[in-house]
Amino acid sequence: MSDGQWYYDVATGEATQGKVTGWENRMGPYATRGEALAALEKAKARNEAWDAQDDD
Repeated sequence: MSDGQWYYDVATGEATQGKVTGWENRMGPYATRGEALAALEKAKARNEAWDAQDDD
């Protein structure tokens, strides 16, 4: 069943529309498939920015 939102499955590396996988492997929701596919890069960039703030 699709809720219209996109999610990134960290176990498979795939973007899915709707809550297809369990919450423990799912990142999202995202408005587009492209946003879901970029989820790990976005999380990495945010973590690096927060780590840099911690170092200041």
